[in-house]
Amino acid sequence: MRRFCIPLAAVVAIAAAAVSGLAQHSSNAGPYKVLKTAKVGGEGGYDYIFADVEGRRLYVPRGGQTGLTVWNLDTLEPTGSIASVAAGGATVDPKSHHGFSTTKPITMWDANTLQVLKTIDVDGRPDGILFDPYNERVWVLSHRPPYATVIDAKEGTVVGTLDVGGAPEQAVSDGKGKIYINISDKANIAVVDAKNMAVTAHYDVSSKGTGGSGLALDARNHILFAYYRQPSPTVVIVNAESGNIITTLSTGAGVDTVAFNPNTMEAISAENAGTMTFIKEKSPTSFEVEQTLDTMKGAKTLALDTRTNHVFTMAAEFGPPAADAPPGPAGRPARGPMVPGSFSILMIGKQ
Repeated sequence: MRRFCIPLAAVVAIAAAAVSGLAQHSSNAGPYKVLKTAKVGGEGGYDYIFADVEGRRLYVPRGGQTGLTVWNLDTLEPTGSIASVAAGGATVDPKSHHGFSTTKPITMWDANTLQVLKTIDVDGRPDGILFDPYNERVWVLSHRPPYATVIDAKEGTVVGTLDVGGAPEQAVSDGKGKIYINISDKANIAVVDAKNMAVTAHYDVSSKGTGGSGLALDARNHILFAYYRQPSPTVVIVNAESGNIITTLSTGAGVDTVAFNPNTMEAISAENAGTMTFIKEKSPTSFEVEQTLDTMKGAKTLALDTRTNHVFTMAAEFGPPAADAPPGPAGRPARGPMVPGSFSILMIGKQ
């Protein structure tokens, strides 16, 4: 992540002036549209985005001294920031109102006041993060050992670590004691006993794809949606109880994070190529691509608001790369500097 600095006042001013607008691309036919584009500006890299549904806040971690920016989930107006948190991801426990970021050390804050409460030393390189409501714990994922560090969300103390069998990407909880993790370098899904912090199974899906990224779960029907980038962008739909593959569908290129909306029975993926794919679960054995929506190039992560069914993503515009610029991460094309003031948050929903 590239890290830069911009005063919060400048971010607020830009956001207030440009909190509504139109997407930069037209969408394909379907029920979903880009309802609002907040051109909030600011500099610094960006990775994950998180929606605190109960607290009605949207967390956007940025690099450098810009830190963790916080927005109203309904209006996309700025509500504050934590300048000391330059993080890849964030999550909030709705019971204790404690927030956590994937900084190193982990930063814990009060989600009501945005005041930092403490820092928590961890090993590895914190990246992905998940709050598990089953026992009120935060799972911090790393591509380096220890692959998972588990924190008590109320106390802010490390409960333990776990080797999940490879480099983890997105994780999901069923809320009843099971956690599923997409293991990116092994093309399998780790099944974890959340109470005992033990891996109980690995579901092998390597016959259908490699280079795992996003993972979503229909907890009611025990269906996993596991996303893979090679040999072509694919979602592998898996029975979460048995590990049996149900079917596969094509997606857009460069999927990073995904979500399942139980209100609409849709799996949703954000894609670096500038699209968002909605997959309709018509039944536990029948699925179809409902819509591919044009968003913004680089908008590869998302957050779901289950109260409004709105989906949020973010991206920026970049100038042309230098002639000798090396490729980006994971072989992505090189890109030039961020266009000043172009960083945007997109709100997507049905009109």
